[in-house]
Amino acid sequence: EVQLVESGGGLVQAGGSLRLSCAASGFTFDDYAIGWFRQAPGKEREGVSCISSSDGSTYYADSVKGRFTISSDNAKNTVYLQMNSLKPEDTAVYYCAATTDGYGCYALAVYGMDYWGKGTLVTVSS
Repeated sequence: EVQLVESGGGLVQAGGSLRLSCAASGFTFDDYAIGWFRQAPGKEREGVSCISSSDGSTYYADSVKGRFTISSDNAKNTVYLQMNSLKPEDTAVYYCAATTDGYGCYALAVYGMDYWGKGTLVTVSS
C-alpha cells in the first residue's frame, strides 16, 4: 500500500521556521519525484517545491524561492521541506505527493501527481 505521511506542521510566528517531513512507503522511492503542495482556505491547491529522488533536481515556486529548501534522504525514504522566513501568506495545509512524471515535478503540477498524503497544517501568525 502506497503511503505518504506528512509531519512537522504547527503554529509559528512570522519570520520563524519549520521543517516538514514526508515519509514514503509502498513504492520504489528512487523511481519517483516527491513534491510539496499547499492549499490555503478558499484557494486552489498550488505547487511549492519538488525534488527528483533519482538525480536530486529541485524546483521551487517563485513565492518560496530563497526561503524554502527541499531535500531528500533516500536511505529513509523521506523528503523534507525546510521553511524559513515564514510569512502569514504561507499559512496552508501542506501536502506531499509523488509522481513518476518528470515534467509534473518540474511544473509543480497538481494534476501530474500519482499519490498524495493527507496533509499537515502550517499556521503563520503576524
